[in-house]
Amino acid sequence: MPDHPVVDREQWDQARAALLAKEKQLTRLRDELARERRRLPWLRVEADYRFHGDGGEVPLADLFGSRSQLVVYHFMFGPDWDAGCPSCSFWADNFDGIDVHLAHRDATFACVSRAPYEKLRDYRERMGWRFRWVSSAGGGFNFDYGASSGENDESPGLSVFARDAEGGIFHTYSTYQRGLDAFNGAYQMLDLLPKGRDEDGLDWPQQWVRRHDEYEAETEGHCG
Repeated sequence: MPDHPVVDREQWDQARAALLAKEKQLTRLRDELARERRRLPWLRVEADYRFHGDGGEVPLADLFGSRSQLVVYHFMFGPDWDAGCPSCSFWADNFDGIDVHLAHRDATFACVSRAPYEKLRDYRERMGWRFRWVSSAGGGFNFDYGASSGENDESPGLSVFARDAEGGIFHTYSTYQRGLDAFNGAYQMLDLLPKGRDEDGLDWPQQWVRRHDEYEAETEGHCG
């Protein structure tokens, strides 16, 4: 645990108030950035993207369901991989289950990877996730949206699409790398702790991350 000064209540309240002012400033800036993001111009999707899922082959429009907005997480799972990326699995643990909430704001959520659908289905079952996950194997979707650059060169990302009343589909936003931090609730909590993410001494920031069924069994601090 890092060394920290220990002060009385009055000094602590003063320090907390000063930080709170900065936090409120950041919140206002974040709100303004979100408004600017929504004002970005749209790009019409011309390609006829096809995916493979539970019901066989489906077009991009099918991923929307009955809604006009679609969020796609580009999950790193290459065609020849035996399992999904540990880091993407870490993110998935944080967004699994949010689709029911998004649905009530006219939005649908899905993951897309290039591995064959059967691998995605089996891995999702292993991890206990519930979100929709489809395969873009054989198509250019992942390449066109910056998530793949070679046969097994994969990158995580998140893309947003909209559909108008005439059925036209548009790409409205994508983000990658540190832009994905906001979608990981565990990292947001770690950022509040005295040690933070505690990754400075590692060879790379997420060297510590494991798939949730691969951590050594630990019972301390858990219920049951």
